[in-house]
Parts: sequence; C-alpha cells; structure tokens
Amino acid sequence: MFIEQPPEFVRKLYPGAIWRMDPNEKAVYLTFDDGPIPEVTPWVLELLDKHNIKATFFMVGDNIRKHPDVFQMVIDRGHRIGNHTFNHIRGFEYLSDNYLANTDKANELMKTDLFRPPHGHMRWGQYFVLKRRYKIVMWDLVTRDYSKKLRGPQVLANVMRYARNGSIITFHDSLKSWNNGNLQYALPRALDFLEEEGYEFKLL
Repeated sequence: MFIEQPPEFVRKLYPGAIWRMDPNEKAVYLTFDDGPIPEVTPWVLELLDKHNIKATFFMVGDNIRKHPDVFQMVIDRGHRIGNHTFNHIRGFEYLSDNYLANTDKANELMKTDLFRPPHGHMRWGQYFVLKRRYKIVMWDLVTRDYSKKLRGPQVLANVMRYARNGSIITFHDSLKSWNNGNLQYALPRALDFLEEEGYEFKLL
C-alpha cells in the first residue's frame, strides 16, 4: 500500500502538489507516464477511444523527439500532455540547475503547465522552483504495471482495491509495462471495472 497509495506523510513532503482530486465526486483521472512509445501508445489510444475516455499523458521529451507522430496522435485525439522531463531523470541524482534545465528542454517540445517528476521524487529546491512554473501532479494510485514482480491480475487488483473518489490513477505507456504483459491485461479490465462501479472519467 505504501507504493500503490502513498500515505499522508509522504504527500506532505510536497505541499501544494496534486495527489487526489475532489474526494466527494465519484470520478477518477487516468494518467499515463513515460511515452510516447510507438509500440504501446497507439494501442492505449484505441482502447481509450472505445471507452470515450480522455486521459493525461506525462511524456518524456526525448521520446517526443524520437516519435513526433505518436505525440501528435495523442494531441489530435484530445488528450492532455504533461512534462516528465527530457530524459526521465531522478531528481535526487541531479543538481537542481541540471534537473530544471532538463525539464525546460522537455517543455520546449510540449508547452504544458503540468509536471510529474519521474519516480515520484525530487529535491525540495527543485520542487519549489517547479511549482511556480507548473501544476505538480503526483498520484493517488499507481498501478505498478511496470513491475516485473507483479503479474497482470495483481496490477488489476491494485486498481480494484485502491481506486476511490478523486483518484489520480497512473499507468505507463512504456515498454516495461508492455513487454511484461501487465498493461494489456490490466488496463482493459480496469476500465471495465471502474465503469461498472459507476466512476466518471475526467481530464486533469
């Protein structure tokens, strides 16, 4: 649970970041990290289209550079874009100036006001600069679809157990989540489950 649904003391490390939307509204907010990836992202888009769902894609700048056609596909279908740095770097491993420069480089390609730090962490100095430039979006539920230690049914179980009103739910349109089969198994079933439970899908 510590990973899938961060406890309150973790959320307080980044005051002002968005972890969860309105807890009184029966709605969830789908997000996808680490794309665009041509082997994965179009499949996700087709599935979202079938359910008439809009989502937010937190993209890696270098992936946009390599796959501009897939990036444009996400835009054209009415989804929202967020910044996930240019090289998917860990905030704790970089000096603030370098981290901020990497984030700025990514935003030259996507022009967004949303940011999510890779791996869910950054130095406080980085955070306090970035929160003046972006809405910092974390998550209420990370499915862990990327994990080699989990199988598809376990990823789905995370959604079924932890989804709640206002949840910002994180999947990954990445090769990690694709190659282990977790995304293909869990995402379609998660969408069906959330619809059956009466959740509305909203865009950040």
